[in-house]
This record gives sequence, structure tokens and C-alpha cells, in this order.
Amino acid sequence: MTFLSTPDESDFYRADLDSLGYVANYTRLFALRPNVLGAWQRLNASIKEGMDLRRYELATLAAARALRSSYCALAHGKVLRDKFFDAGAVEAMAGRDHEAAGLDATDVAIMDFAAKVARNAPNVTDDDVQVLRDHGLSDVDIFQVILAVAARCFFSTTLDAAGAEPDAAYRAKIEPALQAALTFGRPIAAAEVAAGQETAGEQ
Repeated sequence: MTFLSTPDESDFYRADLDSLGYVANYTRLFALRPNVLGAWQRLNASIKEGMDLRRYELATLAAARALRSSYCALAHGKVLRDKFFDAGAVEAMAGRDHEAAGLDATDVAIMDFAAKVARNAPNVTDDDVQVLRDHGLSDVDIFQVILAVAARCFFSTTLDAAGAEPDAAYRAKIEPALQAALTFGRPIAAAEVAAGQETAGEQ
């Protein structure tokens, strides 16, 4: 649910219903401006092109953690668990315990840099950038990390400012300990909004 009144039904929901069996809360929110979601998805896809998926997900989780975005942390923590790490390792990353997560020094540096960009970009220094160069990242690599974080700032801020709760489906998709570790801000929704059911803003 969100703080804003969103359509009960929309053709915009069809893709979610076909792929997920429910309409994601972020989709309900962007039903107010579908073209904006499409533009963001195209931008984000272009950022990911040529960027190692594992690195993208690590930077994105670090940004979501810094922004206290439960929705984005749960989504991308799940990707990291499904594709790259076990649940315990992702839980450690969520708690900033990189050593326990088994990350190498380069991964730790990327996550630390991504968190600083999300939390306080004006305080990023040339020394911060040099740390990544020292770990073998090119300037293009570093810029890709910055772009991934900047895109996440837009999406996470939009969802949280509008009160979009993480989808209730995460309760079944992610084990309880990892759920708790990834829920930095808004709690997971109690239940999905059924088709035709009013959203929070319409009550």
C-alpha cells in the first residue's frame, strides 16, 4: 500500500499479474505516472549494461542500506542470495559485517564507497575514488558504481516518500532472519492488495 490514492485496476498491472500473481506496491504507485517508471527502467537497464551483475547488486544493496530502504534491500538482497551468496552471507552484508560475509577487499571497498555516495555524496573525495582505483577499478567502473547508486537514490526515495510498503510476498520468499536484516525502514506489508481492493490512500 501507499499514502497516495492509486488505481484499483489498470492495464499497467497486467505484467505483474502475469509474472507474479499479484501487483507489486511499487507498480501501484507508478500507475500514477507509468511513463516515469518506464523511463527509470530504461535508464537503469542502460546503467547495468556492461556492469558485472554481482557488482551492481552489491552496490545497490549498500545504497539501499544507507538509504534505509527496506523495499530495495529486500529485492536486491534476494537477488544476491539467489544468484551469488547464501542467506547468511547476505545477512552479514546487510549488517555491514563484510568480513563475515566472505567478501574480498575489492567488494568491501565498493560497498563502502556506494554507501558513502548514497549517504553523503558531497563528502566523497578524490581519496575515496583512489581507493577503488587501487583495487583495480577503472574510472569507467567507478562511474558505473556511482550511476547505480544515483539511480537507486531516485527509486528508493520515491517509494519511501510515498509510503510504498515492501510486498507481503517477501515473507514467503525470504527466510525470517534475512528478512529482519534487510528491513531497515518500512516494514513488509501485512498482505498483498487484492484486485479491486482499495489502497491506503483511498480509505
